[in-house]
Parts: sequence; C-alpha cells; structure tokens
Amino acid sequence: MGAALGTRHVQGLFLTPVTLDRGWTREAFGFALALQNLLWGLAQPFTGMIADRFGSAKVLFAGLLAYALGLFAMAHSTSLSAYTLGAGVLVGTALSGTAFGTVYGALSRLVTPEQRGWALGVAGAVGGLGQFCMVPITQSLLSAVGWVATLTILAVGMAILAPLAIVLREPAVASTDNVARESLRTALAQAFSHRGFWLLNGGFFACGFQLAFIGAHLPAYLLDKGLSARDASTALALIALANVAGTYLCGHAGTLMRRKYVLSAIYFARAAATALFLALPLTPLSVDLFSFAMGFIWLGTVPLTNGIVSQVFGVRYIATLFGFVFFGHQLGGFFGVWLGGIVFDATHSYDLLWYGSIALGMVAGIMHLPIDDAALADRAAPVAHAA
Repeated sequence: MGAALGTRHVQGLFLTPVTLDRGWTREAFGFALALQNLLWGLAQPFTGMIADRFGSAKVLFAGLLAYALGLFAMAHSTSLSAYTLGAGVLVGTALSGTAFGTVYGALSRLVTPEQRGWALGVAGAVGGLGQFCMVPITQSLLSAVGWVATLTILAVGMAILAPLAIVLREPAVASTDNVARESLRTALAQAFSHRGFWLLNGGFFACGFQLAFIGAHLPAYLLDKGLSARDASTALALIALANVAGTYLCGHAGTLMRRKYVLSAIYFARAAATALFLALPLTPLSVDLFSFAMGFIWLGTVPLTNGIVSQVFGVRYIATLFGFVFFGHQLGGFFGVWLGGIVFDATHSYDLLWYGSIALGMVAGIMHLPIDDAALADRAAPVAHAA
C-alpha cells in the first residue's frame, strides 16, 4: 500500500518533465491524472465486492500487476491517448485493488472491533511512510536517469512487490447463493437510505479535491512562483512524513472521541491552513510549514471514515460499502486535478482552485456534524425487543 500510494503521491513531479518533453499542455496531463482518480473511485465498489467474496489477497496481487503494467505504459507512450490509458485507466483501476479499500477492508475483518482503530491507524502510518520514501527515490531517479527510466523502474518494483499480498489472506466467504446476494442487496439498501452515508460521501468529495489538487499541482505552483525543484520535492516529502504520524494519531483518536467530530475538525483545520498559506509571503519556510500541517491531516480522514462505515453498517460488506463512499473521494480528486489544469491554462494562475479548496473544507466540516453514527444493529434491537 505504501508503494502504491507513494507512486501516486509523486505524480506531480512528472508534470513538468513530461509536458516539456512531449509538448503536452498541463490540462492534458491533468486530465490523465483526473481520469486516474475517477476510475479509482468507479472501480472501488466492484473491487470491494470481489474482495468481500474472494478475499483481499487475490485483489491486491492482481492490482499490483496492473499497476506495473500501467506504469510501463506511461513510460513508453509516445501519444497522449496512450499515456492517458496507462496513467488514467490502468493505474486508476489498479489503485482500487492496492490502496485503502482493499487493505482496510481486510484489516477490519482480521482484527477485533477494539483493535480496529489502532490497526487502521498503523496501516495508514506505514502507507504514509511508503509515500515519504518514494519522494526522494523518485526525485533522485528523475535527476539521474530521466522520467522514462524512472517510470520503468517503478513498474518493475510493483511487480516484485506483488507476492506480498499473501500476508492479507483471509477466509473467503462464499456468496453465490441467493441468501448471500439478498444480504448484499439489503446492506446496500440500508446504506443508500442512510443520510450519514451520503454526508460521508460529500465530505470525502472535498477531501479528494484538496489532496489531488495539491499532490498534482503544488510542485508546478511552487516552480511558477520562483521556488526550486528541491523545494517542491521537499514539500511532497514533508507531507508524506507528517502523514505517517498524523494518520496513526487520527485513527487512534477515533477510539477516544466520536469519529465524526474528529473528521469535522480535520476539514476545518485544512481550510485554515490553506488560508494562512495564501495569506503569508511565499518562502521555503512557509511552504514547509504548510506541507507539514497539511501532511499531518493528509490521510487521517480515511481510517476515520472507514471506521464510521464499519461502526454503523458492520464489517461483512465493509470493502463494498467503503468503496461506494470512496467514490465520492475520487470524484472530488477528478475535479481537483482536472480543473487545476483547466484553470491554470485559462488564467495562468491556481488562485481559484486554492479558494475553492478552502470553501470545500468549510462545507465538509459542517456536513459531518449531523451524521448519525449509531450502529444499525443497536437501533434495530429495541424494535425487535418490543415486537
């Protein structure tokens, strides 16, 4: 998961060399990454269904191989359509099998409810550590061998890591009979009729928008403002490093406080950090402070959101249900990356996207407050008792 998220995290480092070498616009590059985010979200519910039925290990193994194929296609594409196929379609689909939905779904079933917050926090921290390590590795490779060879090396690395999927083996649950299918339909019907489920989707839209925009366009934004490539890579590295501790602590905070309040606080904090970043003079120090602050709450939303879904709906179909919530995240990511390129090409500035990110953070913070996070089983118990 660390390698998969880390490789996605450094996509922004490829924007300048790829567009200059191929003569493509930032909007075209941004669309490829936007499609990656969208297809990740579209595939996640179906990947979750497969993982719920056959186990996460098989899904993770296939996802890593697809990731390797996608990176190889990116490296050796000479046309924009081929690059978009690799970066958008193959890598986007592969992420649905190698990141949060698959790994967190398995862990939610493999550990007890009392350990779940801790386990998801640790997994997120290790994933963040992978992101941190990938930044200097990728930057060094880009400087030494260029972007084509760097993507090829990353592809080989994904293929080598594929056998690690065996550690997430879990008992497969047979679900070919009518009873099991009806159970899934019931779970989906309960989720889709639950207001909190859609509020989580809306909040995750803001999360995806903010993270995808910053990850894809922050390096170019800093270069445009006169800072160095070192400052840009340092910013991504600080985000990933702070995310290691932040994701663990956010996940653990979900065992001490109500998760919806922690999520609300995170979104308000993101909006405040972004507003302060834009208000202060842009210097390497201000970039580092902003990167650390954003990194600390970068992926803390994921274990908390996953925790609310499992808390309310149970863990039997957690990968499927979280997959539908995660679609909201990736829909936001699609617009964050794509609009970043469109707005810059039209105005030669990212200001509108920064302001939009602040507004979405405030809205998401408000949306989480009224979520009903009581377990459906707990609400049904009094009714059954009365009957």
